[in-house]
Amino acid sequence: MVATLNLPFRVICDGLAFPEGPLVLPGGDILVTEVFAGALTRVTPEGKKTRFAYTGGGPNGAALGPDGAVYVTQNGGIDWSGWLDASQFRWFKGEQPAPHIEPCIQRVTADGEVTVLYRECNGEPLKGPNDLVFDAEGNFYFTDHGKTRARSKDRTSIYYAAPDGKMIKEVVFPADGPNGCALSADGKTLYFAETHTGRVWACDLSGPGQVARRRCLGNVPGAPPSNASGCDSMCVDGEGSICQATITNGGITVIPTDGRDMWHVPTGDYFTSNCCFGGAGLRTLYATLGIGGQLVAFDHWPIPGHRLHYQSSFRLVMEHLQ
Repeated sequence: MVATLNLPFRVICDGLAFPEGPLVLPGGDILVTEVFAGALTRVTPEGKKTRFAYTGGGPNGAALGPDGAVYVTQNGGIDWSGWLDASQFRWFKGEQPAPHIEPCIQRVTADGEVTVLYRECNGEPLKGPNDLVFDAEGNFYFTDHGKTRARSKDRTSIYYAAPDGKMIKEVVFPADGPNGCALSADGKTLYFAETHTGRVWACDLSGPGQVARRRCLGNVPGAPPSNASGCDSMCVDGEGSICQATITNGGITVIPTDGRDMWHVPTGDYFTSNCCFGGAGLRTLYATLGIGGQLVAFDHWPIPGHRLHYQSSFRLVMEHLQ
């Protein structure tokens, strides 16, 4: 049994072209990726939007590295036209267009300069990088969601890479459309979600970039009439639970890792794409709503968030942005 908790939220801004990858800056501004616009956008608490950088393609997840630069999982661009319709639920059609740019990992400096770090791993091209998270070593894990086609789809992986472009390795294979990823507070567990199966996985780490085993924590709850649901991106709260952005059953599903029951907070947007913590005491949960093109805030989230590695690196970015 999954309890539904209806929590109020406010809209910070709208008119975003499928927002993803929210990052909270120290001054209260939020950086988001706009997947359909091929851009990173900075949003003030009052909702004013300014262009941070143009990446091209389809920038998805974003994270701050130890050097203060923004690291982006670039899926290359996806044609979702014809089924992103807020009036009705549509299944994934599975059509892969020619990518706008080659899927890759990008590094974006404070002045908006974009460079490519990785396009492949051991000769295998990246198919559609989706999300990433940095560890205490200063390296990052990232998921490759891949692409789907009319009668086939990619078998993809989770990777571990260095921010200097000199080290990348595959650490989990195979995975079925891996999407969001996060680390436990102690850095000993890597979490990732599969979009199409609705499964959330935990991987025990025996060392940096070393997966010892993996286990399924559960499936996110479905919504009528199809009783289906899928996973997008995620973050971790201060109690170690996973806050999983869910699609179809649009909202945030909280998945405790200690055996307690899940609970679900609806957003009214069936493609709730990502979430992150910020604000005083990390008590505000920010979420991106893909269909509505909105960035929203739950100002009184029941559990405070977990601070990410290098979150203070935003100060380096902010100094350059003034």
